[in-house]
Amino acid sequence: MMDSSFLLQLIINGLVVGSIYALVATGFVIIYKSTSALNLAQGEFLMFGAYICLHLLTAWQMPIIPAFLITLLFSAVLGVLIERVVLRPLLGSPVISVIMATLGLSGLLRASLQLAFGAATIPFPEVVPTEPVQVGTVPVSPGYLVAVGCTSVLLMLLIVFFHHSKAGLALRATASSQQTALSMGISAKRMFALSWCIAAVVSSIGGVLLGTIRGGIDQSLGFMGLKVLPVVILGGLDSLAGAVAGGVLIGLLENLTGGYLDPLVGGGLKEVVPYVVLVIILMIRPTGLFGKRRIDRV
Repeated sequence: MMDSSFLLQLIINGLVVGSIYALVATGFVIIYKSTSALNLAQGEFLMFGAYICLHLLTAWQMPIIPAFLITLLFSAVLGVLIERVVLRPLLGSPVISVIMATLGLSGLLRASLQLAFGAATIPFPEVVPTEPVQVGTVPVSPGYLVAVGCTSVLLMLLIVFFHHSKAGLALRATASSQQTALSMGISAKRMFALSWCIAAVVSSIGGVLLGTIRGGIDQSLGFMGLKVLPVVILGGLDSLAGAVAGGVLIGLLENLTGGYLDPLVGGGLKEVVPYVVLVIILMIRPTGLFGKRRIDRV
């Protein structure tokens, strides 16, 4: 009974972490689909949302719902502003130039947040009850259930948005072929701005959820962007479904490895196993689990 409870606890933790991985990974995918570039500042978007929400909760004494909504508004403005000021001048430049610009942006955002809030860990206010609830035989923090519920709903909303809304269909058309989209009267520049806006918002939500779960935030949140890269590559750089599947898979692998194998080897294996699985899968399927194969016709 103890073993089954321990396994269930690891699975629940893996699903929680994996769902947040999936959420942040969708930001990578959305930007990649529209611009063919990786956004290396995705982790800093996550930090931005967490710190802004924390500031509104503590310094302004706001309730969680208004603070959360204002955080999303700030994140949307940040995404649009970055696209307009930093990335739009790079239209037509090599993809590596855009990637390096996002790397520089990552350092700028991190330094700005550290200057404003410091490098020490800041406690995150308790916005959900702390009394565990029973899931089968396992006590689970309500924050974990809120995180899984929020990410599940948001991922479903993103799917509906991309498949049934006018803006979502326009964004997909632009990602598929910018020339075709332009011929249909779709503004590629607006779609680029929208993609950065969405990426910033979903990452900020992930940051707030992580702050709620961890009970505190610090500069280490920024490394979540790099940690999610294996998720994105594993699922396929251009697949939202792959981002979700990759996030859940990596989250489960990390927690099961940490629970069963790390004690046997003295720790550290939890951080390595996702990359080992990534290499194995890419050897079999170079485009990732759900990535599209590109065929060049001569």
